[in-house]
Amino acid sequence: MYIAAAILSVILALVSLAAGAPKALLKGDVPAGLQSHMGLSAGFVRFIGLAEVAAAVGLVIGLFWQPLGIAAAAGMTVTLIGAVVFHAKAGDYANPETKGNAMAPIVLALVSAATVVTLFLAM
Repeated sequence: MYIAAAILSVILALVSLAAGAPKALLKGDVPAGLQSHMGLSAGFVRFIGLAEVAAAVGLVIGLFWQPLGIAAAAGMTVTLIGAVVFHAKAGDYANPETKGNAMAPIVLALVSAATVVTLFLAM
């Protein structure tokens, strides 16, 4: 079970770091889109990015100390559920042009939930 937990943790950490770094730095199209399309403040976008980067760090450390990995994956799950709610409020799931990008938080929320379960079972 530990191998599955490690694989999921590494995948989620890489995705979380790749998604969080631009938001934390407020660089690129994604942070600008979150501010213009979703109406989020720059400070909130930066907070989300820092939370995603912290989750990536927690997931990597969690490979050696599983309680931290579980907490990081659980926090990432909550963050991604929040993203799903924001996309739903913005109407992204009904719009064919934005539906594809809006599906990513759903898939990643499932991966992060699976990571929580596998890390817990590997203890």
